[in-house]
Amino acid sequence: MRISAAVLTALLAVTTASSAQAGAAAAGKAKAEPCTACHGQNGISVSGDIPNLAGQKEKYLSGQLTAFKASERKNSIMNAIAAQLGEEDIKNLAAFWSGLPAGAESMKSAMLDKVNKTQIAFPKDFKEFTFYRTRNLAAKNQVRKSYANAIALKAAKEGKPLPNGSMVVIEVYKAKLDANKKPVKGDDGVYVPDTLAFYTAMRTEAGWGDHIPGLYRNGNWNYAVFTADKKLKSGTNQAKCLACHKPLDSDSYVFTLKQLQEVARK
Repeated sequence: MRISAAVLTALLAVTTASSAQAGAAAAGKAKAEPCTACHGQNGISVSGDIPNLAGQKEKYLSGQLTAFKASERKNSIMNAIAAQLGEEDIKNLAAFWSGLPAGAESMKSAMLDKVNKTQIAFPKDFKEFTFYRTRNLAAKNQVRKSYANAIALKAAKEGKPLPNGSMVVIEVYKAKLDANKKPVKGDDGVYVPDTLAFYTAMRTEAGWGDHIPGLYRNGNWNYAVFTADKKLKSGTNQAKCLACHKPLDSDSYVFTLKQLQEVARK
């Protein structure tokens, strides 16, 4: 039985396409490890507010990543991650995740523990930190007060990048509410603090970024959340902090660097 040239050509095209798809998926798998910190080892999310990737249509996945990269779809974490991906990366990641089974149970990734490892301890000298900013957070009826240590303050005053040893701590208060459950404001428009809810902190030290993959790494900065009694809060996904601060490399990864510089120079 002779096979026509047309059939051979079709078979070759199918084989080539299949081989290319397998190659793309393999390349995507090599790139996907940081994604598993939030989306699960097998693409089934470890959190209800994070979407599953496994089994999604390849075109849909590549379209969403492209939209995140262009900031046409807004998400501070995904915008920062996708901005670092090339077209080929997006294609390969979509091929990999779409090829995984959609009905599996979630598997926690070892990457999550790796990314979540923080080396920050609550500073014993916090009372010596310099207060430099207050911010209302209307969505959560919170008022946040920012403080920086002497090392960060000195660098900010000199207009230099914040060096190892720099630390920023934010006190997060529940705002005092009136009879209508609305935040009470002072004469300056700032919410009146009521109860201290928790602290957030960021600190940079030599080698602290070595265990963090490049897509997330913020130099040597680590992040942490502490309870009102200054105990480290477990279960915080540091990947979210790292991704959110990732685009701020020119500002030492600090959202409030300009405000810190203004206070430091007074």
